[in-house]
Amino acid sequence: MDSDRNRFRNPFGRPSMSNTGAAFSVLPSQKTFKGILAGGITGGIEICITFPTEYVKTQLQLDEKSGKPRYNGIVDVVRQTVRHHGISGLYRGLSVLLYGSIPKSAVRFGTFEALKKRNLDEKGNLPPSSRLLCGLGAGVMEAIFAVTPMETVKVKFINDQTGPNPKYRGFFHGVSEIVREQGLRGTYQGVTATIMKQGSNQAIRFFVMESLKDWYRGGDPNKKVNKLVVGMFGAFAGAASVFGNTPIDVVKTRMQGLEAHKYKNTLDCVLKIARQEGFIAFYKGTIPRLSRVCLDVAITFMIYDSFMDLFNRFWKTD
Repeated sequence: MDSDRNRFRNPFGRPSMSNTGAAFSVLPSQKTFKGILAGGITGGIEICITFPTEYVKTQLQLDEKSGKPRYNGIVDVVRQTVRHHGISGLYRGLSVLLYGSIPKSAVRFGTFEALKKRNLDEKGNLPPSSRLLCGLGAGVMEAIFAVTPMETVKVKFINDQTGPNPKYRGFFHGVSEIVREQGLRGTYQGVTATIMKQGSNQAIRFFVMESLKDWYRGGDPNKKVNKLVVGMFGAFAGAASVFGNTPIDVVKTRMQGLEAHKYKNTLDCVLKIARQEGFIAFYKGTIPRLSRVCLDVAITFMIYDSFMDLFNRFWKTD
C-alpha cells in the first residue's frame, strides 16, 4: 500500500519497482491513445468555431497604449477589419491555428489521460492535488511541442495584416519567411511566457473541471455527467483561467509580435508594459478573450467527452 500511495502522490515521479510494468504501459495504453485521438478531433472543430474572437483579442493586445492606438474597442476592431479585408479578414491566421490546434489538443488530452491514469486513488477518483499537477503537466507539454511555434506564427500573421503592405501570402510562405529571416528560433519566441501561460491555463481548467465533475457525481467515477452540464462546467473553468492568467497572455503576445525586438526578455517586457502603459494594460483583451475562452473550453470538453463516450462504447480498453 505504501508504494501505491507514493505512486499516486507524484504524477511525475518514478514508480516503484512493483508497479513498473503498469506505469510504463501508461503512455502507449489504449486509454491514452483515445485521449490523443479525441483531443485532436476536438481541437480542429473547436478552433473553426471560435477563431474570430481570438483574432479580435490578439489585435487589441498588440495595440500598444504608449503608441497611437488604432482601435477604440472590440467593435472597432471588427469594423475596421471587415472594411479593409472583408469578413475573411477575421479569419486571418486561422490556418496556423488549425494546423496547430489538432496536435495541441491531442498532446494536452493525451498527456492528461496518461498522468490521470497514474494518479487515480483506490476508488478511481483523481485527488485534488493531482488534478492541479496533471493539468499543469498537460499545459507544459502542449506549450513545448505545439503551442509556442503555433502561437508565434499566428501572432506574426495577425500583426503583419496591420501594416500597409502585408508580406505573408499564406501559411507556408509565412513560415518559410519567418524561418529564413529569424531561423527556427523565430518560431519559438516567448517560449517561457507560453509555458507559464499554458501550464497555468490547464492547471486551472482541469482542476476546476475535475472538481466540478467530482462534486456532480458525488464521488462516483462511473456516474455519467450530462453534456450540457459538462459545457457549463467548461465555461466556468474557462472563465477562471482567463482571470487567473490574462497578464501572462498579454506578455506572451507582445513577446511573439513583430515588435518583440523591443524587449530583452520576458521580465523586461513585463517591466516596460507596467512602466509605460500601467497595470490595466495587463488585462487588455480580457473581454474578447473571456468570450472566446468560455465558449472554447465549454465546446472543447463537450466534444471531447462525446468522442470519449463514443470510443468507450465501441472500443474496449485495457
